[in-house]
Amino acid sequence: MNDRWQPPHTARDTPAPPVGGRAARLRALLPGRGDLRTMRRSPGRDLIAGLTVAVVALPLALAFGVASGLGAQAGLVTAIVAGALAAVFGGSNLQVSGPTGAMTVVLVPVVAAHGTDGVLMVGLLAGLILVVMAVSRLGRLAAFLPAPVIEGFTAGIAVVIALQQVPAALGIAHAEGDKVWQSAADAAFRWLDHPGAAAPITALVVAGVMLSGARWRPAVPFSLVAVAGATILAWSMDLPLTPIGALPAGLPAPSLGFADTSMVVDLLPSALAVAALAALESLLSAAVADGMTVGQRHDPDRELFGQGVANLAAPLFGGVPATAAIARTAVNVRAGATSRLAALTHAVALAVIVFTAASLVAHIPLAALAGVLLATCVRMVEVSALRALAKATRADALVLALTFVVTVALDLVTAVAVGIGLAVLLALLSVARAARLEQVPLDTTDHTDEERALLEAHIVAYRLDGPLFFAAAHRFLLELSEITDVRVVILRMSRVTTMDATGAGVLGDAIDRLEHRGITVLLSGIKPAHDDILTSLDIAEHLRRDHRILPDTPAAIEHARTLLRQPHTRPAPFEADSAPRALPC
Repeated sequence: MNDRWQPPHTARDTPAPPVGGRAARLRALLPGRGDLRTMRRSPGRDLIAGLTVAVVALPLALAFGVASGLGAQAGLVTAIVAGALAAVFGGSNLQVSGPTGAMTVVLVPVVAAHGTDGVLMVGLLAGLILVVMAVSRLGRLAAFLPAPVIEGFTAGIAVVIALQQVPAALGIAHAEGDKVWQSAADAAFRWLDHPGAAAPITALVVAGVMLSGARWRPAVPFSLVAVAGATILAWSMDLPLTPIGALPAGLPAPSLGFADTSMVVDLLPSALAVAALAALESLLSAAVADGMTVGQRHDPDRELFGQGVANLAAPLFGGVPATAAIARTAVNVRAGATSRLAALTHAVALAVIVFTAASLVAHIPLAALAGVLLATCVRMVEVSALRALAKATRADALVLALTFVVTVALDLVTAVAVGIGLAVLLALLSVARAARLEQVPLDTTDHTDEERALLEAHIVAYRLDGPLFFAAAHRFLLELSEITDVRVVILRMSRVTTMDATGAGVLGDAIDRLEHRGITVLLSGIKPAHDDILTSLDIAEHLRRDHRILPDTPAAIEHARTLLRQPHTRPAPFEADSAPRALPC
């Protein structure tokens, strides 16, 4: 997991949307001849890479299947079925898909509330949602996700997965609690009542071997080595460790027995959460794979389509919802993969294991798989990235921390929503602070000192830079209200980038306040779109009627000079009782 998040590629880096109608866009989501040509370039390298990934993926698939609540066989089925279909239909040549830790975080509550059928229905609904997202070309929206949100929920997921493994790592079969931290605490208290050393030692040794081995020889699949060693010791020494149990010798036949229409309404929120997580994790994984190679670029919409097809099929065979796996994809790239053939080989190799070695896999201790996931959690957390974001700005640190806390305390979907909401709010405040009301020179022509002094004493030109919307409007009003000892104020509007109803209303209120003090207001350079807003809200109509809205600044300056020569433009005495109209909220 060290090759984790990188900024998603810009639209310039991703394939251009297909030209043509809806049929052409649909055809672009399906496999084509270009995929076959790519698979023929280096088949030997792809076969070796696929076998390497299969060795790494086997213990992870078993562990994530157990963690989801449906059993090890569900993890293997997902890795095989979803892995093969996502490789064929997905938008990346290098992605490896299957069950992931982040997905188990969402599925555990579904298992508790609706059982196995609920999880399978959620996977099917999520697949449909992903296909709709792909057809609607929503894949490129991932580029707008803030980095602190991504890093915050990734770190939170790691903590949640680690807490989920506490019961298995302590050898506790059943732990109670609605939240993962509650079940982890319950398991810890039960273990203290009847402590046993075999399970925790097995989990810690497996995790330690994986972490230390990854530093020493990254190319060696130490997860498989550690799990195999733990299984042999447990079997030969008859250790009191719970095995994962018997696996089916082959893939189960497709079934629609879980299709209960009464579940759909209840499970739709969970399905939306699974679809959002699958889309997010898959697109980020594809961006990581692109960043690790030269010349590879994924198609985000096709990637969503591939994940949708995979999630539609996996539940029919008893699998759990799937997504692209960043760790397995990184192994695939490092092993030299160049095409989809590598991910297909990985799925086929896992299928061979299911058909030929299911009886051996059934003896793997649950504590060993808990150790695999504990090591995976440690590798998920990129401390340097967290430290860099925490030091970047206070806003980034706040978004990162809040997303992390909500992920652990509540749930993943709420955390992402809260993190994005806070990031948007802080961004709006930052944009509002960037909006400026700046006094600028009237012109650069040569004037006598007396004339320049007269102009500077009685005419002030202000240029509005940036957005004039709800977050910046009140600050704009406060700054304008401080203008004193002037006869004419020119508001230069050509650099206003955005104006909403609140900003237009505050502009009208500022004009009223200045005019109550006897100051003449001129507007210059209003864009047509902004002028339409002012007109629709009946703001500054008297300025338009009195020809005080000018096309540009030179015209406004000339008009101001003309007004100065007229006696009625002299400032009227300011009376505190003549208060302007109330500021719109």
